[in-house]
Amino acid sequence: MSLYLMWGPAAHAQQSAETAQAGAEDAAEGEKTIEPEKWNARFQATYVWQRKPSFSAPYTGAMSLKPERERSYSFTTTASFGYRPWAGAEVYLDLEGAQGIPLSGLTGLGGFTNGELAKTSGARLKLYRARAFLRQTWNHGGEQEAVESDARQLAGMEDKRRTVLTVGNLAVTDIFDNNRYNHDPRTQFMNWSLMTQGASDYAADARGYSWGAVLEWFHDDWELRFGRFIQPKEPNGQPLDYRIFKHYGDQLEVAHAHTLAGQPGKLRALVFRNHAVMTSYSDALAQAAQRGGVPDINTARYGAKSKRGFGLNLEQALSDDVGLFARASWADGKTEIYAFTEIDRSLSTGLLIQGRKWGRAKDTLGLGVARNFLSSVHRQYLAEGGMGPFIGDGRLNYKPESILEMFYSMSVGQKSSVTFDWQHIRNPAYNADRGPVNALAVRLHTEF
Repeated sequence: MSLYLMWGPAAHAQQSAETAQAGAEDAAEGEKTIEPEKWNARFQATYVWQRKPSFSAPYTGAMSLKPERERSYSFTTTASFGYRPWAGAEVYLDLEGAQGIPLSGLTGLGGFTNGELAKTSGARLKLYRARAFLRQTWNHGGEQEAVESDARQLAGMEDKRRTVLTVGNLAVTDIFDNNRYNHDPRTQFMNWSLMTQGASDYAADARGYSWGAVLEWFHDDWELRFGRFIQPKEPNGQPLDYRIFKHYGDQLEVAHAHTLAGQPGKLRALVFRNHAVMTSYSDALAQAAQRGGVPDINTARYGAKSKRGFGLNLEQALSDDVGLFARASWADGKTEIYAFTEIDRSLSTGLLIQGRKWGRAKDTLGLGVARNFLSSVHRQYLAEGGMGPFIGDGRLNYKPESILEMFYSMSVGQKSSVTFDWQHIRNPAYNADRGPVNALAVRLHTEF
């Protein structure tokens, strides 16, 4: 179940999945005038139930997806508060609770089936601060556009030419790699390799958050942003290393809005560089060749190394009711996965379709596919029996991991929906000897 509440002056409905496709509203948006909102408060809770039937697997390793039937669930709840202390400034605080049981202990896949499950998931509800940050905006003129009230977004007007500085505790994906048709696993696609760039090993703790700073520049249809965030002390760990000039994750993104056949779209290009104490797969393989046995990334972690990569991200309205998304991402694949998931290359695309044609304007149909790959040295490491943080069958008959996700989100009342989701995964953890795997899910979502 997902629950959103909002308090505060000039409050407006949340921009959500069912309205994301309405590209025709963009023109009207520029004509709106909204009074600045002094503060707001939003609350949400999301519940996802998922089931995986048994599948064929001639062998199973320590980090494999279990071949027997399994059930999984996740529950998150967030209280989001925003306040405007002075003109151009916004302060936000998110308090969050989460619990859940993942499939196979969150192992055995590159593209995991539920973006709401974190590496710290457990059967007990854990409460924590998710975000606490300051955003300062300097307007530079040009046309103005309306900003709707939302979680981590105060209503008001802002110039299309502006500079924005954000500093504090937040998620890298709060600002980078946005896409109106596929970015939020609470309302859109749930698979990890669909909801963001699969190969972008962005800095984050085990819950997906970090501390850092982002500077953004907006000039009409152009956007440019750069951010630096701190890394966890250990790969996929919860404690963070606050030495931001020694171990860090850098992100640089440029975006351009366009109109194609009369419909709005946007293209984003992202490059990233991570620098932390990471193991290279070649070091682990060399150590195993010298000592004997299977390679182990945990015993070959010698010093700080860098990982580089890039991603492309397209959103394009095809009509007032249909939106297309596409992503392509690449990481060098030389070093271990440090903070996200075991994907070195990824391609994804899909459609989000609003149900106006069949008399259900607030319903949404989603169709998405992803294809994930590993670098050659990463494959060799797994083929020789190595284990990663998420995958490792003990041997490997390599083929790219292919994912199909389909969902139907049915609107119930003003701000409620029930989503039925199906995912079909071939070659789980890049192993053609295992699978295919099916995952069925029900997601409940309410906002008011």
